[in-house]
Amino acid sequence: MFAPFPFKFHQQTLWLSPARCIFWEEESALILSDLHFGKSGHFRKSGISIPQSIFKDDLQKLFSQIQFFKPHTLLIAGDMFHSTANKEIDLFLKWRNDIPDVDFCLIKGNHDILSKKFYKDAGINIFENKLAIKNFCFVHDIKASCDSGNEKLFTFSGHIHPGIKLEGAGKQSIMLPCFYFGKKYAVLPAFSAFTGMAKIKPVKGDKVFALLKNKILPM
Repeated sequence: MFAPFPFKFHQQTLWLSPARCIFWEEESALILSDLHFGKSGHFRKSGISIPQSIFKDDLQKLFSQIQFFKPHTLLIAGDMFHSTANKEIDLFLKWRNDIPDVDFCLIKGNHDILSKKFYKDAGINIFENKLAIKNFCFVHDIKASCDSGNEKLFTFSGHIHPGIKLEGAGKQSIMLPCFYFGKKYAVLPAFSAFTGMAKIKPVKGDKVFALLKNKILPM
């Protein structure tokens, strides 16, 4: 059983989950990024033997988070899907029909190239570049602008799959996925287990939360 970590941020309550997502309490929204649904199927179509259990495990993990937090909305900061349609996408559509009361909002990432008809049929609301809610803005790539008139919104992004390197005795080290909160933006870990990681280098004042199995490790 996982234990979500409460994080008060900009007068909002964020519950950081070891399952690589955030529950935004005031908006009843589950925030996540880089699910890459269909990635293992894409590899198999290319002749690379990747087990479908990877996709099913990610889908089950998402379902368990929805059951636990009971969000009204999923805010997905890009790369919900990996590429063109395959059998895994068909399985996703069947799964989606089981949770019709949850709104899906997708800020499109570079991998989200499925047709407009697919997103409509799947009940997924599409935002091409950004989505602003209260004082937060959601994008896929942090390079995207979230300016709102004279106000600079705090930005949540994905895309780079952040990781933090922990070093121990005897030159041992491990790279763990993490949530990164800087002064102006946050970067979410990739929700899918079938992704790499980019090492981040925090500076003074940054907040980093590493993910280890069912625990959040504040750094």
